[in-house]
Amino acid sequence: MLPVVILPGYLAAAVDYYPLRDHLRDLGFIAEVVPLKVRSWLPTLGGRSVAPILQALDTTIQNVLNETGASSVHLIGHSAGGWISRIYLGDHPYDGQVWAGHQWVHTLITLGTPHRSQERWTRRNLDFVNTTYPGAYYPKIRYVCLAGKAIYGTLGGSLANWFTYQSYKLTCGEGACWGDGVTPVAAAHLEGAENLVYEDVLHAPRSRLRDRPDAPWYGSPAIVANWQQYLKVS
Repeated sequence: MLPVVILPGYLAAAVDYYPLRDHLRDLGFIAEVVPLKVRSWLPTLGGRSVAPILQALDTTIQNVLNETGASSVHLIGHSAGGWISRIYLGDHPYDGQVWAGHQWVHTLITLGTPHRSQERWTRRNLDFVNTTYPGAYYPKIRYVCLAGKAIYGTLGGSLANWFTYQSYKLTCGEGACWGDGVTPVAAAHLEGAENLVYEDVLHAPRSRLRDRPDAPWYGSPAIVANWQQYLKVS
Protein backbone atom coordinates (compact mmCIF):
# COMPACT_ATOMS: atom_id res chain seq x y z
CA MET A 1 0.00 0.00 0.00
CA LEU A 2 1.15 3.52 -0.72
CA PRO A 3 1.79 6.00 2.10
CA VAL A 4 -0.83 8.61 2.97
CA VAL A 5 -0.31 12.34 3.46
CA ILE A 6 -3.02 14.46 5.10
CA LEU A 7 -3.31 18.20 4.41
CA PRO A 8 -5.31 20.09 7.08
CA GLY A 9 -8.11 22.51 6.33
CA TYR A 10 -7.98 26.29 6.47
CA LEU A 11 -6.71 27.69 9.81
CA ALA A 12 -6.43 24.15 11.17
CA ALA A 13 -3.39 22.62 12.84
CA ALA A 14 -1.87 19.22 12.28
CA VAL A 15 -2.72 18.11 15.81
CA ASP A 16 -6.43 18.10 14.93
CA TYR A 17 -5.72 15.32 12.43
CA TYR A 18 -3.60 13.08 14.64
CA PRO A 19 -6.58 10.86 15.52
CA LEU A 20 -7.20 10.26 11.79
CA ARG A 21 -3.49 9.67 11.19
CA ASP A 22 -3.28 7.24 14.10
CA HIS A 23 -6.39 5.38 13.00
CA LEU A 24 -4.94 4.95 9.51
CA ARG A 25 -1.71 3.67 11.07
CA ASP A 26 -3.72 1.17 13.10
CA LEU A 27 -5.22 -0.03 9.82
CA GLY A 28 -1.72 -0.68 8.51
CA PHE A 29 -1.08 2.47 6.47
CA ILE A 30 1.99 4.69 6.64
CA ALA A 31 0.35 8.06 7.32
CA GLU A 32 1.67 11.55 8.00
CA VAL A 33 0.06 14.97 8.49
CA VAL A 34 1.57 18.11 6.97
CA PRO A 35 2.97 19.75 10.14
CA LEU A 36 1.00 22.98 10.06
CA LYS A 37 0.13 25.19 12.99
CA VAL A 38 -2.67 27.75 13.06
CA ARG A 39 -0.08 30.49 12.54
CA SER A 40 1.12 28.73 9.37
CA TRP A 41 -2.01 30.07 7.69
CA LEU A 42 -1.57 33.71 8.67
CA PRO A 43 0.34 34.68 5.47
CA THR A 44 -2.59 33.38 3.41
CA LEU A 45 -5.31 35.48 5.05
CA GLY A 46 -7.46 37.71 2.88
CA GLY A 47 -7.18 35.54 -0.21
CA ARG A 48 -3.42 35.87 -0.50
CA SER A 49 -1.14 33.21 -1.95
CA VAL A 50 -1.24 29.74 -0.41
CA ALA A 51 2.38 29.13 -1.48
CA PRO A 52 3.56 28.61 2.14
CA ILE A 53 1.09 25.76 2.51
CA LEU A 54 2.11 24.28 -0.85
CA GLN A 55 5.75 24.37 0.24
CA ALA A 56 4.93 22.55 3.49
CA LEU A 57 2.90 19.99 1.56
CA ASP A 58 5.69 19.36 -0.93
CA THR A 59 8.30 19.02 1.83
CA THR A 60 6.14 16.47 3.63
CA ILE A 61 5.49 14.42 0.49
CA GLN A 62 9.17 14.41 -0.50
CA ASN A 63 10.17 13.33 3.02
CA VAL A 64 7.63 10.51 2.98
CA LEU A 65 8.79 9.33 -0.45
CA ASN A 66 12.44 9.41 0.62
CA GLU A 67 11.78 7.57 3.88
CA THR A 68 9.54 4.87 2.40
CA GLY A 69 11.00 4.43 -1.07
CA ALA A 70 7.48 4.71 -2.49
CA SER A 71 6.95 6.21 -5.93
CA SER A 72 3.79 8.10 -5.00
CA VAL A 73 1.35 8.83 -2.18
CA HIS A 74 -2.36 8.98 -1.53
CA LEU A 75 -3.16 12.60 -0.66
CA ILE A 76 -6.07 13.49 1.62
CA GLY A 77 -7.10 17.16 1.64
CA HIS A 78 -9.63 18.35 4.18
CA SER A 79 -11.76 21.40 3.38
CA ALA A 80 -9.51 24.05 1.75
CA GLY A 81 -6.75 21.46 1.82
CA GLY A 82 -8.56 19.74 -1.04
CA TRP A 83 -8.43 22.61 -3.52
CA ILE A 84 -4.94 23.57 -2.37
CA SER A 85 -3.94 20.01 -3.25
CA ARG A 86 -5.34 20.54 -6.75
CA ILE A 87 -3.01 23.53 -7.18
CA TYR A 88 -0.13 21.36 -5.97
CA LEU A 89 -0.85 18.76 -8.65
CA GLY A 90 -0.57 21.32 -11.43
CA ASP A 91 1.92 22.05 -14.19
CA HIS A 92 1.21 25.78 -14.50
CA PRO A 93 2.97 28.48 -12.46
CA TYR A 94 1.24 29.56 -9.28
CA ASP A 95 2.79 32.54 -7.51
CA GLY A 96 5.87 32.06 -9.69
CA GLN A 97 6.40 28.37 -9.01
CA VAL A 98 5.37 25.09 -10.66
CA TRP A 99 4.76 22.25 -8.21
CA ALA A 100 3.80 19.46 -10.65
CA GLY A 101 2.72 17.26 -7.77
CA HIS A 102 0.83 14.97 -10.14
CA GLN A 103 4.13 13.11 -10.42
CA TRP A 104 3.91 12.05 -6.79
CA VAL A 105 0.16 11.63 -6.16
CA HIS A 106 -1.75 8.47 -7.01
CA THR A 107 -5.09 9.35 -5.41
CA LEU A 108 -6.54 12.64 -4.21
CA ILE A 109 -9.31 12.31 -1.63
CA THR A 110 -11.04 15.54 -0.64
CA LEU A 111 -13.07 15.74 2.56
CA GLY A 112 -15.78 18.41 2.55
CA THR A 113 -13.78 20.62 0.19
CA PRO A 114 -15.51 23.72 -1.21
CA HIS A 115 -14.30 23.20 -4.78
CA ARG A 116 -16.20 26.31 -5.80
CA SER A 117 -17.10 29.37 -3.82
CA GLN A 118 -18.51 32.86 -4.17
CA GLU A 119 -16.60 34.14 -1.15
CA ARG A 120 -14.67 37.25 -2.14
CA TRP A 121 -11.55 36.26 -0.20
CA THR A 122 -11.26 32.81 -1.81
CA ARG A 123 -12.14 33.66 -5.41
CA ARG A 124 -8.57 34.46 -6.55
CA ASN A 125 -7.26 31.03 -5.67
CA LEU A 126 -10.36 29.02 -6.51
CA ASP A 127 -10.84 30.76 -9.83
CA PHE A 128 -7.23 29.89 -10.65
CA VAL A 129 -7.58 26.21 -9.86
CA ASN A 130 -10.98 25.77 -11.50
CA THR A 131 -9.96 27.60 -14.65
CA THR A 132 -6.54 25.98 -14.94
CA TYR A 133 -7.40 22.47 -13.71
CA PRO A 134 -11.16 22.00 -14.08
CA GLY A 135 -12.78 18.90 -12.60
CA ALA A 136 -10.80 15.68 -12.24
CA TYR A 137 -8.11 17.19 -14.43
CA TYR A 138 -5.32 14.60 -14.48
CA PRO A 139 -6.52 11.29 -15.97
CA LYS A 140 -3.87 9.23 -14.19
CA ILE A 141 -4.94 10.50 -10.76
CA ARG A 142 -7.96 9.03 -9.02
CA TYR A 143 -10.09 11.85 -7.62
CA VAL A 144 -12.48 10.95 -4.79
CA CYS A 145 -14.65 13.74 -3.36
CA LEU A 146 -16.56 13.21 -0.12
CA ALA A 147 -19.54 15.34 0.89
CA GLY A 148 -21.54 15.23 4.10
CA LYS A 149 -25.33 15.47 4.20
CA ALA A 150 -25.87 16.39 7.82
CA ILE A 151 -27.50 19.83 8.10
CA TYR A 152 -30.03 21.63 5.92
CA GLY A 153 -29.44 25.37 5.76
CA THR A 154 -32.22 27.51 7.12
CA LEU A 155 -32.59 31.04 8.45
CA GLY A 156 -34.93 29.88 11.18
CA GLY A 157 -34.02 28.41 14.54
CA SER A 158 -30.64 28.72 16.25
CA LEU A 159 -27.54 30.78 15.55
CA ALA A 160 -25.94 27.57 14.30
CA ASN A 161 -28.70 27.23 11.68
CA TRP A 162 -28.09 30.81 10.58
CA PHE A 163 -24.33 30.22 10.31
CA THR A 164 -24.90 27.09 8.22
CA TYR A 165 -27.28 28.90 5.86
CA GLN A 166 -24.84 31.77 5.37
CA SER A 167 -21.90 29.41 4.84
CA TYR A 168 -23.77 27.48 2.17
CA LYS A 169 -24.94 30.67 0.48
CA LEU A 170 -21.44 32.15 0.39
CA THR A 171 -20.15 28.94 -1.13
CA CYS A 172 -22.71 27.96 -3.76
CA GLY A 173 -25.13 30.90 -3.85
CA GLU A 174 -27.95 28.99 -2.17
CA GLY A 175 -28.35 28.66 1.58
CA ALA A 176 -31.36 26.34 1.63
CA CYS A 177 -29.58 23.11 0.78
CA TRP A 178 -27.87 20.12 2.36
CA GLY A 179 -24.27 20.00 3.46
CA ASP A 180 -21.88 19.11 6.26
CA GLY A 181 -22.53 22.31 8.22
CA VAL A 182 -19.91 24.31 6.32
CA THR A 183 -19.66 23.00 2.76
CA PRO A 184 -22.82 22.25 0.73
CA VAL A 185 -22.94 18.94 -1.09
CA ALA A 186 -23.08 20.67 -4.49
CA ALA A 187 -19.74 22.42 -3.92
CA ALA A 188 -17.92 19.38 -2.51
CA HIS A 189 -17.97 17.41 -5.75
CA LEU A 190 -15.93 17.63 -8.96
CA GLU A 191 -16.94 16.73 -12.47
CA GLY A 192 -15.29 13.47 -13.46
CA ALA A 193 -14.43 12.47 -9.89
CA GLU A 194 -15.84 9.65 -7.81
CA ASN A 195 -18.33 11.74 -5.86
CA LEU A 196 -19.69 10.33 -2.62
CA VAL A 197 -22.27 11.58 -0.11
CA TYR A 198 -22.36 10.38 3.49
CA GLU A 199 -25.43 10.88 5.65
CA ASP A 200 -25.05 12.72 8.98
CA VAL A 201 -21.34 13.47 8.50
CA LEU A 202 -20.08 16.82 9.81
CA HIS A 203 -17.37 19.03 8.39
CA ALA A 204 -14.47 19.05 10.83
CA PRO A 205 -12.84 17.12 13.68
CA ARG A 206 -14.15 19.67 16.18
CA SER A 207 -17.68 19.89 14.75
CA ARG A 208 -20.38 19.48 17.39
CA LEU A 209 -24.16 19.48 17.30
CA ARG A 210 -26.10 20.09 20.49
CA ASP A 211 -28.72 17.49 19.58
CA ARG A 212 -26.20 15.06 18.05
CA PRO A 213 -22.99 15.38 20.09
CA ASP A 214 -21.64 12.08 18.77
CA ALA A 215 -22.20 12.84 15.08
CA PRO A 216 -19.09 11.82 13.11
CA TRP A 217 -16.89 13.80 10.76
CA TYR A 218 -15.16 12.47 7.64
CA GLY A 219 -12.21 11.17 9.65
CA SER A 220 -14.18 9.30 12.31
CA PRO A 221 -13.39 5.56 12.29
CA ALA A 222 -16.92 4.55 11.29
CA ILE A 223 -16.76 6.86 8.24
CA VAL A 224 -13.17 5.99 7.32
CA ALA A 225 -14.37 2.39 7.06
CA ASN A 226 -16.48 3.50 4.08
CA TRP A 227 -13.68 5.16 2.12
CA GLN A 228 -10.44 3.48 3.19
CA GLN A 229 -10.82 1.19 0.16
CA TYR A 230 -9.50 4.03 -1.99
CA LEU A 231 -6.22 3.92 -0.06
CA LYS A 232 -5.64 0.26 -0.82
CA VAL A 233 -4.99 0.90 -4.51
CA SER A 234 -1.28 0.94 -5.28
